[in-house]
Amino acid sequence: MILIDKLAYSSRLRRKSPALKVVFSVSSLLLCVAARSLPVSVCILAVMSVLTVKAGGIPLRRYGKLMAVPLGFLILSTVAVVFRLSAEPSAPFSIPLGARYLSVDSASLLYGLRLVLTAFASISCLYFLSLTTPLTDIFAVLRRAHCPELILELMFLVYRFLFVLLETGSAIQTSQRCRLGNRDKKTALHAAGLLLAMLLQLAFSRSSGIYDAMESRCYDGQIRVLSRTCRATAGETAAAALLLALFAAAAGFGRFYGGAL
Repeated sequence: MILIDKLAYSSRLRRKSPALKVVFSVSSLLLCVAARSLPVSVCILAVMSVLTVKAGGIPLRRYGKLMAVPLGFLILSTVAVVFRLSAEPSAPFSIPLGARYLSVDSASLLYGLRLVLTAFASISCLYFLSLTTPLTDIFAVLRRAHCPELILELMFLVYRFLFVLLETGSAIQTSQRCRLGNRDKKTALHAAGLLLAMLLQLAFSRSSGIYDAMESRCYDGQIRVLSRTCRATAGETAAAALLLALFAAAAGFGRFYGGAL
């Protein structure tokens, strides 16, 4: 099992209603992206982090490492947005680059900060869902929402083969290390090519075997998995609705009275 799946099964919120968690996280994500406001992003980021770490019991160190995964992409995208090329040094901070200037002003800095916080708040909504709800429960919610069966089957098979390929790739890589397959750059590159080729071959072999096993068990075109039905209590529903109302109120306040924020 991958780390996110292990954390989802060990979360204290795992037994709560998956439908409520899906609606709450997706609604918060949509509000965050639609508002693009600093106060809204900070509120959503704080609430989702507290729910995931404090209520869900996810270790803070693990959560911090997961939140740091998209940090490099966000930094590169923010730098591209904050800095701009201009013909004249019109901004307070300008670096000459030949005939042009690399400039940054307060408006671009504020825009970059808003972009980063919006992205982090959106990621926290997705992490809240993925770290507190196993994927099989999410599949059950999507099936009740009449999601097309073909999409669900593709999602389930991709999810299943993630574990197969990760486990097989780890075993092959361990075997290569035992045989000093990465003693230098040339050997490591050759070993990586062999690893990818073997994974491709094993992927086709495993997929054929799984399909034969499904056919022998009377596969009729629909994958069925056991899922636990957990209903949300009135208090949980009211708390989720109150938080969404607060997010919406903050978004409305920021839109009409927040100015540049």
